Order: sequence, then structure tokens, then C-alpha cells
Amino acid sequence: MSSTVSRAITILELCSAEPRSAGEIATILGVHRTTVLRTLLTLQEAGLVRQTRPGVFGTGFRLAALAKSAMAHFDLRGIAHPHLKALSDELRLTVQFAVLDGDRIRYVDKIEPHDSIVLNTEIGGDVVVSTAGVAKAILAHVPSEIRRTVLDRVTFPAYTARSFTDRESYERELTRVQERGWAVDDGEYDDLSNCIAAPVRDHAGEVAGAVSVTAFRSRVDLDQLRDHLDTLLATTEAISHQLGYRGEAPDGD
Repeated sequence: MSSTVSRAITILELCSAEPRSAGEIATILGVHRTTVLRTLLTLQEAGLVRQTRPGVFGTGFRLAALAKSAMAHFDLRGIAHPHLKALSDELRLTVQFAVLDGDRIRYVDKIEPHDSIVLNTEIGGDVVVSTAGVAKAILAHVPSEIRRTVLDRVTFPAYTARSFTDRESYERELTRVQERGWAVDDGEYDDLSNCIAAPVRDHAGEVAGAVSVTAFRSRVDLDQLRDHLDTLLATTEAISHQLGYRGEAPDGD
């Protein structure tokens, strides 16, 4: 990539984060103010930035329109599926992908290789929030009002001896998930399976969904699943990167 194009992209990102003057951007980039101003005026002529007040540049209306159009054409499952398939092929384990849908969390993709565990989940079906790793991975990283809305409709039955049976202990687990960045289901829905899961983020750093890897507990226990954590995280990072995520999450609350 040419230095001119690279600089223009960085300037667009800076102006999209918050309106800035040419001098502020020049200081951040370590270049001369006139170099930045020349790029800004070119971007302004194209409608990609605009002056929110004299000498201060923010996101242009054309850029906002292009972003809206691009997002409308994103097929999240289509973007994630090749990565999920590669993960499942490498580990020979069942992989699932779930997203937040209003006050519910739903599965949108599942890959079950031969000889791996077959789950009774359905694409489009609801996730069992109180037990599923994907639910914990999502809820641990969303704003508190969204988490509250989802949990207000959740019950906490004792599916197994390992199930979370009250909201307080479940929310303490969400805090632990937030701190480490990934979640588990340690035989909480049934005694046959366990899983690890991690979130996927979009261009704005918001949680777009979560990926889980599930196995028979008798064949692959939780410690052995954790050995695959780096592979799982590499997959969620690759999906996030394709969605435009560049490593900065919104401040939590």
C-alpha cells in the first residue's frame, strides 16, 4: 500500500473516531500540517470528511452512506462460515456460531464433523443462555442494559450438578469471562458435553456473535479443550478482522 493511501486511511479513521483539526492529526502522525490539510481537502471534496466547524474535520456524509450500504450487504454467517469450517476441520470437533437477536441469542451456523458430538441445537434456534458458552461469551462483553434485557427473561434450572441455578452466580461468571476474554460450558446442560467459546467483534468493536468448540467430555475434557484456545481465538480474531475490527473495543460498563 502506498504511503499516501495509507495516510489517507489513517486520517479517515482518526476523523471517524472524533472530529479533529489538521494540526491535531499532524501531531498524531508526526507529519507536516500542510501534508495533512492537503489530504483532508481531497477527502472533503470526495465527501468522505466534512468540516463540523471551521478547520475541524469529521465523518463525511458520503462516507456514512457508504458504510450504511456496506453493512446492509454483510452476510455475517457467510463471512464466518469458511473460518468455522476450517476450525472444525483442524480440530475435528463441533463448532457453533451464535448471535444476539433482540433479547435472545440464536445459533446461526453449526458444523458437526464425523465422529464428533451431535448436538440437539438448531440453526435459528434459541441458545440456552444459562449454560451455553456462546451466551456467556456474548453477554460478558455487551453493555449492561443489553445484558439485563436478556437475563430478565432467563430462568436458571439445574440441568446438571454444574449448572448455574441463580442469576447472581451467573453474573459473577460473566465477570470472570470478561476478564479473561473467553467462556466455557463445563457440562452445565448435560453430562455428555463441554465447550469453550469466544466473542467475535464488528467494525465498531461491538460484539457481533460468538464461536464455540464442543466435544464429548469423556473424550476431550475441559483442560484438553483449553489446549485449543489459541486456535479458537485465532478464528474469532480472523472473523472479527474481516468484519472490520482493528483491536479497539468500546469502554465497558
